[in-house]
Amino acid sequence: MDERENITEILYGIGAFDKVVAVSDYCTYPPAVKTLPHVGGWENSNLEQIIRLRPDLVALSDAQAPMIQPQLQQLGLRTLVVPTRTLENVFEAMNLLGQATGHQLQARELAAHVHSKLDALRLRTSRLPRRRVLLVVDRTPGTLRDLYVATRGSYLAELIDIAGGECVAAPEPAGYSKISKEAVVALAPDLIIDFVHGSTNRLGEDPIAVWGDLSLLRAVRERQVYPVRNEFLPHASQFVADTAELFAHIIHPELAEGKTGR
Repeated sequence: MDERENITEILYGIGAFDKVVAVSDYCTYPPAVKTLPHVGGWENSNLEQIIRLRPDLVALSDAQAPMIQPQLQQLGLRTLVVPTRTLENVFEAMNLLGQATGHQLQARELAAHVHSKLDALRLRTSRLPRRRVLLVVDRTPGTLRDLYVATRGSYLAELIDIAGGECVAAPEPAGYSKISKEAVVALAPDLIIDFVHGSTNRLGEDPIAVWGDLSLLRAVRERQVYPVRNEFLPHASQFVADTAELFAHIIHPELAEGKTGR
């Protein structure tokens, strides 16, 4: 099997990682991916290498499928497109990959475990005030240019809801949207979670200082900007429960203190 990012994580979670023969350049988990062949990224997949590996199945995310699935099918390779846009898609992905690998029972067990963690967190936040959240998933390092945010309807927005918040960005089919600084001001979030996929040092920037450019925002003035550096955050896999927990402790720090008003 050859597959991508969150798919790798789910395959590991259902005990099917031993069937994986190659991964994308973006895969980082489990650590054993470092020992496998890497076959490129979204727009530069190495078709010749994939053919040489002779996989029984090529698993693709729904976002990547339009770019490569037709070529793979023309080459006679069997493909599986895994949905990634909504929270329900995460559980659909577990089911599809479980069926494809003969690990249906493990897939059901993993799904039940994630559901249980999310339900428990939803219960803990159910009586807390909803805080308006802007989740920034990408921007030009050191600046507020090319801002991309998670929008309502995406699985990240659903996790914010479970965590006791409310995603302020309007729905978009893709689940993400480019947004201007003026639009951010108009949305007036109570807090900003600032995440950039794959980042470690953000080229030496000070994220809080970067947001000082928008001192019109109460969230900025009151230091309600939270840089997050977690490589699993943008992955629609079993790690959604951990992401929701991370969001909850940012949105409602009183949870850590046990002050939930119950």
